[in-house]
Amino acid sequence: MTSQSTGTLRSRLVDQAASDLEDNRRRQRELTEQLTVLRQEEALLTDILKLAQRYKGFADPSRLPEQSQDEPVAARTKRTSAAAERRPLLGDLLLELLREHDQPRLAKELRDELLAKHPDRQPTPQVVRNTLESLVAKGRIRRHKRQRSVMYTLSPSETAA
Repeated sequence: MTSQSTGTLRSRLVDQAASDLEDNRRRQRELTEQLTVLRQEEALLTDILKLAQRYKGFADPSRLPEQSQDEPVAARTKRTSAAAERRPLLGDLLLELLREHDQPRLAKELRDELLAKHPDRQPTPQVVRNTLESLVAKGRIRRHKRQRSVMYTLSPSETAA
């Protein structure tokens, strides 16, 4: 080998070693950052686990710890009274309306009746249709198509109930 080729080879090896060293340092910085993030996640998950173990006996909502004393009394009273007045589900109200009729009913007719009998309820037409379709999927009511209209009746199993 000539001294020129040896110098070129040495130069390439030095450049390669410098490049590899820089890649190693960059990778070490990335790994250090990832390790920091993982330690933070571990601390968060450990806190969550401790909290879950602390409250594992509180699966029943009635057994949850009492509200903080810092909360205003009005807010606690409002929450308590709201929990006592359970409103029937929209699906149950629609089933009740369908029980009153022998003939198939349009979603619009059912919504109008609902608004008249339950003025505190203001479901949109789409919510009523979605609820009716949910009842169809559960087999509680049947869907009838007449031309472009969709009508609903109770299923035989609901009629018997």
